[in-house]
Amino acid sequence: MTEQNKQKAILVGIDTGTYDLEHSLEELTELAKTAGAEVIGIFTQNRSASENATYIGGGKLREIAEYAEHYEADLLIFDDELSGTQLRNIREITGVDVVDRTTLILDIFAGRATSAEGKLQVELAQQKYRLPQLIGAGTVLSRQGGGIGTRGPGETKLESDRRYIRRRIHALEMQLAEMEKRRGVMRRKRQKSGVPVIAIVGYTNVGKSTLLNLLTGADIYTQNQLFATLDPTARELKLPDGQRAVVIDTVGLIDRLPHNLVEAFHSTLEVAAEADVILTVADYASPYCREQLEVTGQVLNELGCGDIPQITVFNKIDAVPDAAAAAETIPVQGVRHVYISAAENRGIELLLRQIADCLSQSVTTVQLLLPYTAGNLTDMLRQEGNVLEEEYTEDGIRVRASVPRRSLFRYQPYLIENLLSE
Repeated sequence: MTEQNKQKAILVGIDTGTYDLEHSLEELTELAKTAGAEVIGIFTQNRSASENATYIGGGKLREIAEYAEHYEADLLIFDDELSGTQLRNIREITGVDVVDRTTLILDIFAGRATSAEGKLQVELAQQKYRLPQLIGAGTVLSRQGGGIGTRGPGETKLESDRRYIRRRIHALEMQLAEMEKRRGVMRRKRQKSGVPVIAIVGYTNVGKSTLLNLLTGADIYTQNQLFATLDPTARELKLPDGQRAVVIDTVGLIDRLPHNLVEAFHSTLEVAAEADVILTVADYASPYCREQLEVTGQVLNELGCGDIPQITVFNKIDAVPDAAAAAETIPVQGVRHVYISAAENRGIELLLRQIADCLSQSVTTVQLLLPYTAGNLTDMLRQEGNVLEEEYTEDGIRVRASVPRRSLFRYQPYLIENLLSE
């Protein structure tokens, strides 16, 4: 989008003391730029709570309206979720198009989704969010246009009534359920193959895709902007000890990520809940590095990832003048962590050793008696495990080996202690 075609946007937020407004507006600015807008002004107000009719209050809203008229603003972006009534009233008073934080994020996702499933998930999130807004919104949500907040497969459906949207939500959920079944089959095949899975999670724009490219030699699209990667990407990784793994990049997180969005993209994030190791990536150069880790940790806890080995990866150390001093501001005692620069290929060897060490801790040593007829099982044991002792007997091959715990079910019938108890 050229500078001439960019929409001129004014950001609006209120400080209720429940979150860091300055940080949130910085994020909103980046979100607006990512969506293709030029931020020409920011208005804030200290309030104990938002105003029911106009969110920010009539006097401040008229001030915003005058500013918008004088500087020919095309769009007002509110740093919060707005009700249908608020959307209608704000637009009537200012005469300017209005979107809220959630709509803006959904708009960006709509522009970034490339897979069929990703597009369906975006539309589902849009429809679920817009349904309650229809009450009190009047014709605001029915307008058609080409600006921010109108992208995605759902925008032409806004003139439909709530019954239609509910039917559409049901249809989308059914389609996604079918895709989930197919994905589950593929996931079980991967688990049976014994190949460990490493999930890369973290805040948006912290360098996850750059790290994936560096680890695996892939050529995934990277850009210094929010949500550059939306659909999950999987690539093979060969570790220093010769073990192979699958590395999966996930959608970037953001503070106050809309619940419907987390829910809609659960299939993308659930990779972390089934991983053998989670790499939690944070931007070491960001003044909000600690907050990034807190947001990521909260989402991982919601997904039930507490028992999965995690490595905190502090990326972009090349942008920190005094890394040692900066380290003191982010407590990591008792947590596996490594400092890297994915852009400059620094610290990657240590990260790989950390990953290999984590995977080794998910290995157990077993005593097996494998029948000679189970040649394929013997080959698989050598491929995914480490044979420590081997003895050929009349009854079969007695083996002492280390195997991944996730693959133990495959060898359960041949455990010697099980055979002796029969």
